[in-house]
Formats: sequence, C-alpha cells, structure tokens
Amino acid sequence: MKRLFKLKYPKILVLVIIIVASYFIFKDPQIIHYLTVLEKYHYWGIFISGILLAFGFTAPLAIGLFIALNPANIFLAALIGGFGATLGDLFIFNIIKISFMDEFKKLEKTNLIKEIEKDAGYFGTKPKHYLMYAFAGIIIASPLPDEAGVAMLSGLGKINQHALAILAFILHTLAIYLLLNI
Repeated sequence: MKRLFKLKYPKILVLVIIIVASYFIFKDPQIIHYLTVLEKYHYWGIFISGILLAFGFTAPLAIGLFIALNPANIFLAALIGGFGATLGDLFIFNIIKISFMDEFKKLEKTNLIKEIEKDAGYFGTKPKHYLMYAFAGIIIASPLPDEAGVAMLSGLGKINQHALAILAFILHTLAIYLLLNI
C-alpha cells in the first residue's frame, strides 16, 4: 500500500498538534469546570500530572491539569508532581532507544545540528559536556519533551539511573513549583 504523505518527522508533528489541541482544550471554561471533579483526588491528580509532564506528547495536558487543579499546598504539590515526573523520566530513560532514537539520529544529520556541534567544538571536550548537561537539564526542567533531554544525557556517556532520578526530581520539582506560582 502506497502512503499518501511521507512525513520526515511524524512524531514531532503529532507533538505540535497536541500542543495546539491542549491550548484550545484548556482555554474552554467548561473543561476547567469539569476538572473540578478531580479536586477530591487532588494529590493523585498532581502525581498523574507529574507523570504526564515527563512525556512530550502529554506535557501540554499536564500543564493544563496543574493549573486547573490549583492545589492549596504548592510546595507539597510540587514534590508529588516532581516524583511523578521522575518516574516518567526513568521510564523514558529505559525505552529511549526504542521510541525516539531514530528521529534524534535524523536530526543529528541536519545542517543546523552539525553547525551547532562544530561551533561547540571550539570549547573542548569537557566544557562541551558540561554545556550539554546544562542544556539537557534545561530541557528536562522545561515543558519541552523530556525525551530530548534524557536522550542527550544517555548519549553523553554513562549516566546511571540514580543520578538521573536525583537530577530529574530536583529539576521537575522546581519547574512545577514555578508553574504553580504563576
């Protein structure tokens, strides 16, 4: 069977569609009203939102849920959400080679990425690794897909799950705390 459309980055296209759909979903006041039913499962909702935050395809939905749930104790909610997001990141870490590695390898071959790597080569190996760790941390802490940050960390060398878990927990807890304070 011949495909009508051949997309170069189908997963990234789906991510963009989900971001746009999430915007329109959480813009609707009726959806927010229905989410108030989740208030009786308040911290379970925060935990599940944390797990969803770790995945690129569901991060926009998780952000909408965090804002809609509006927890009373923001610090506790950030800790619980950070724990959920850490579990999500550990799951991503274990399956990254199966799910997104093919598209990241395609992206590595693009002229933009080659140019960035060439420019970063002027710094030397150690500073380049530190910059990559910092950039991966920014991606993990932001609403951007954690798959990219985790893939960067797994590609830089041997980072163990314990170190990733600590880093992910700190970054996600801080990001969720800042998000809930908006």
